[in-house]
Amino acid sequence: MQLALAQASEAMAAGEVPVGAVVVKNGEVIGSGRNAPIDGHDPTAHAEIVALRAAAQKLGNYRLDDCDLYVTLEPCAMCSGAMLHSRLGRVIYGATEPKTGAAGSVINLFENRQLNHQTQVQGGVLADQCAALMHEFFRKRRDTARQISSPLRDDAVRTPDDRFADLPNYPWEPHFVSDFPSLGGLRMHYLDEGNLAKDPEPNLQTTYLCLHGNPAWSYLYRKMIPVFLAAGHRVVAPDLIGFGKSDKPKKDKDHHFNWHRQVLLELVDSLDLRNVVLVVQDWGGLLGLTLPMASPERYRGLLVMNTTLGTGDAPLSEGFLSWRDMCAKHPEFDVARLFARGNPHISEQECAAYNAPFPDRGHRAALRAFPAMVPELPDAEGADVSRAARTFWSERWQGQTLMAVGVQDPVLGLPVMQNLQKIFRGCPPAMLLPLAGHFVPEHGESVAQAAIAYFQPA
Repeated sequence: MQLALAQASEAMAAGEVPVGAVVVKNGEVIGSGRNAPIDGHDPTAHAEIVALRAAAQKLGNYRLDDCDLYVTLEPCAMCSGAMLHSRLGRVIYGATEPKTGAAGSVINLFENRQLNHQTQVQGGVLADQCAALMHEFFRKRRDTARQISSPLRDDAVRTPDDRFADLPNYPWEPHFVSDFPSLGGLRMHYLDEGNLAKDPEPNLQTTYLCLHGNPAWSYLYRKMIPVFLAAGHRVVAPDLIGFGKSDKPKKDKDHHFNWHRQVLLELVDSLDLRNVVLVVQDWGGLLGLTLPMASPERYRGLLVMNTTLGTGDAPLSEGFLSWRDMCAKHPEFDVARLFARGNPHISEQECAAYNAPFPDRGHRAALRAFPAMVPELPDAEGADVSRAARTFWSERWQGQTLMAVGVQDPVLGLPVMQNLQKIFRGCPPAMLLPLAGHFVPEHGESVAQAAIAYFQPA
């Protein structure tokens, strides 16, 4: 099977679906083949057929009695028929093929006793390796299709996909959008899991809209998302432009408070999100807390973690000012090291995942721009809409609010959150996490479980 895998790798290198096969007699390989329908303009040039032809030429006989065929993928009906006609003794395959497999997945030709020859079949040999090759091939093909459908703007960069390969505990399929008026062709990434749109009553499903801050991305919510999904809810978690898998404008000055807010408003409208529990932390709150007043009928809950509102008429915390100064003096700070310092309980690989979107200085414009974007004065961009949001939360909000506070946060910790709590109408005492720092979702399992219980429909 290792030899068949080598053939499959050659097929992938040639742009073919990665399937490889070898024919063995008395311990000797007498024929090998890889998928080649595209290369040969031949719909019959599956790896198994190519290997069977080579073996028959080697023996000088189309009958391959006492021969075994190893193939990395469960054979289709065409190849299974050829194997039976050649009188193979055994067929050994790796990964199953749920769409076209003719050795048990869709049909099983080898079990048809009306045929005049029976070939033994064994599946699952090196199945994980064989399946991994297929998954990698189709992942790259999807990535290529996305690149073609969303060309990169000249004034932006796009983090290479291989930077996001094999990240721990982040298994979800990417979704991309680039047709919002505010995006102007920039590509925005978001997760959308657990969508029960086909449910007869989809409006009964809660949607958790999870907004990250700086310098995080949707990876921040990897511990909370499984809890929400296990309870039957939908989760939408976008990457702000400039972060994660979203496109990144090259220039710091391209980032503006009102523009980022507009992108999020258009995402909510485009996906027609309903029955939303808004989940925010850091810049996810600075921006996200201004969203519900635009369409309050979409929202029924708020889960707020260490964040603030930049109203411009209240001083920013000393912790935040220190953070802003650090970012200005050390714009190339190590994001992974920042997460490691504040979250000693997470692994080195998880910390490194926060660095994945930012391979070089050219990808870091948002990291440099965001600290200075927090509205500090009454006439700063975003201050007026933040003051309007403050009024909304204190006077017009009809939903439920749950607050979770990382007590160890030196930037937006307990004093900041206690002041913020005062503006939320009907907000109960905060859930305090004594071991958590600024990035509360890194302790998010218990917070997500509390949210599920708290936001249960009446």
